[in-house]
Amino acid sequence: MTVMSTDFEVASPTKPWKLSSKQVATNAAIFFGSLLAAPLLVLVTPFAGKLGFALMFFILNTSANTLVSINRFGIKSISNSVASSLIYTATALVLLPLGSILFTVISKGFAAVRINTFTSDMSITQPDAPFNEGGALHSIIGTLELVLIAGLISVPIGILTALYLTEIKGKFSPLVRILVQAMSGVPSIVAGLFIYAVIIVGLGGQYSGFAGALALSILMLPTVARTAEEVLKLVPNDLREAGIALGGTQWRTVARIVLPTSRSGLMTAVILGVARVAGETAPLLLTILGSTAVNLNPVKAPMSALPLYVFDLMRTGLDIAISRAWSGALVLLMVVLVLFMFARILSGNRK
Repeated sequence: MTVMSTDFEVASPTKPWKLSSKQVATNAAIFFGSLLAAPLLVLVTPFAGKLGFALMFFILNTSANTLVSINRFGIKSISNSVASSLIYTATALVLLPLGSILFTVISKGFAAVRINTFTSDMSITQPDAPFNEGGALHSIIGTLELVLIAGLISVPIGILTALYLTEIKGKFSPLVRILVQAMSGVPSIVAGLFIYAVIIVGLGGQYSGFAGALALSILMLPTVARTAEEVLKLVPNDLREAGIALGGTQWRTVARIVLPTSRSGLMTAVILGVARVAGETAPLLLTILGSTAVNLNPVKAPMSALPLYVFDLMRTGLDIAISRAWSGALVLLMVVLVLFMFARILSGNRK
């Protein structure tokens, strides 16, 4: 008996949403063609300036993509083509301010960045001194101390608040939720005035990094609490019920199942909290006062931070000082980027 063997060819899965090389080339040609033709239309139409260029580019790009879609898929593809153009336009409008800010800060601040920017302070240097003298070390250390202390205060309280709202759901949950939402709208200067009135004036304290961190923690707390609450709501109830069914108490289920499951989201809450307070200047004016020397003791004597460093240099009006201020803004972006990367690594997302 002869056994016949048959080779079956397994079809690879198709991806209908993936553009072919020809479609990519067509879209690129439409994009660059619209980019080149838009300035010519601006010259022969009443429209002028950057807004006129953007309008002409949008009209040309949308019209060309619509015609190509009609030729390829028929008249029914008009709505899809227009919707896609609107989505891409909205995305560009979101990314444009971000790109403009990054370009401005880097172009104006990079020239003043030197090695001494990260190794020296301004204790013996005037604001209009050459860029190879002085630096922002005192403000970098101050920013890191303020963010660290504010995080140590607000992150545990914010996560515990979110756990109370999502896991405990006590009778005070509506009141706590209203207070957290109200705190998220508190102006930063009000937080600084509160700490100034209570700590510095009322209790006879002094300007210090700890007072500034308390003001920043007031601003950071609602951001962490609200974001952590939304993250914890995403954890399926099946996981909680499975933990309780296996004999675990509620706090063990939360500690061993809920929190590890939402670790990445909780780190995102911390990131958003850091982003909320890292660039604040108003509360620092009333709490840390400012300094030109490195201060490693956050509970004694005034200290500096990068936002305050930039503010003090900008108000001098001197060209070199303003360039130093732009370099301070660039360093602040770098510090925040490093903190974001560190937080993402702790969350387990290394990509």
